[in-house]
Amino acid sequence: MPRARVGIYGGTFDPPHRGHLLAATKAKAQLGLDVVLFVVAADPWQKRGTRPLSPAEVRMEMVEALIASHEGLEASGMEIARGGPSYSVDTARRLCEEARAAGEDLELYLIVGADLAGQLETWHEPEELAALVTVAIVERDGEPEVPLHPRWRSVKVTGGTIDASSTMLRSALAEGLAVDALTDPGVIRIVEAHDLYHWAR
Repeated sequence: MPRARVGIYGGTFDPPHRGHLLAATKAKAQLGLDVVLFVVAADPWQKRGTRPLSPAEVRMEMVEALIASHEGLEASGMEIARGGPSYSVDTARRLCEEARAAGEDLELYLIVGADLAGQLETWHEPEELAALVTVAIVERDGEPEVPLHPRWRSVKVTGGTIDASSTMLRSALAEGLAVDALTDPGVIRIVEAHDLYHWAR
């Protein structure tokens, strides 16, 4: 039976940046993944009400622009199509169901930053999610190791971070600063076309 090794890299991606790209490419290379899916959240329920969100379809468009020239990275709109709160466990289940239907043996890796690894127990149905995935923790230099609940299988991804964040990028874009070092020109064109992040000014 064919075995597929797939990385799930979920997020709001509002906007996506070179840090996302580096984490995904490092995880793909170090873990021998066939593909990394950038799964764009339709409704990131843990961020609900904290700030305005760009439309999910626009965030998907920005992800596609960021990864367009990188083989083995794919944008996935499955959570947008599903609608409702975006739960990683539902995405993992769906991928497993599709693999079974195709006669594939699937190995799933959930790619998360070290800052999120300690929050996994707050995610929806953590027991079920832990049974379906191995957590790939993208480490930051100098940050202490995050202890996980024993139920989680985990591996480390090293050298996968740069000093970039969506918060930083939104602020810089709102102030009209040059952001070429933080994201792809295609992402900037989409931001300008939709007049995004003016609320952050």
